Amino acid sequence: MANLTQDMKDIMGKSRGYAVATCDKDGVPNVVPIHFVKILSDDEIMMADIFMKKTFENIQQKPVMAVSVWDWDVKPRKGFQFKGTPRIETSGKIYDMAVEMVKAEKPDLTAKSAVVLKIKDIFVTSPGPNAGKNVNEI
Repeated sequence: MANLTQDMKDIMGKSRGYAVATCDKDGVPNVVPIHFVKILSDDEIMMADIFMKKTFENIQQKPVMAVSVWDWDVKPRKGFQFKGTPRIETSGKIYDMAVEMVKAEKPDLTAKSAVVLKIKDIFVTSPGPNAGKNVNEI
């Protein structure tokens, strides 16, 4: 199990976009840009599903996901990749948070669901000697 550090949370707080990867039952990858992300706990993040189609289908077929976040404004650049198991919420408190988060910034859009990623591994995507390493192994 891996937990978000304050450094990771700071990068996520500044980010305007995330790369979210899933794959279908045959292993065909799909990567989409996501804007609406919220930290729920040290090992869970939530993404608002507004336009997800293939991502939604992939989660139902094969519940694995990777989410990449980075900070281009610092030198050296910093980034992390979170891997884990997603679940889809279409009602309840977390779904309501997703709807409110989207409406606050884009009143004309509505979240169809909330995708919650339970983080199992975190990898460094920053350039340098630790690139690609699991943070638990550094």
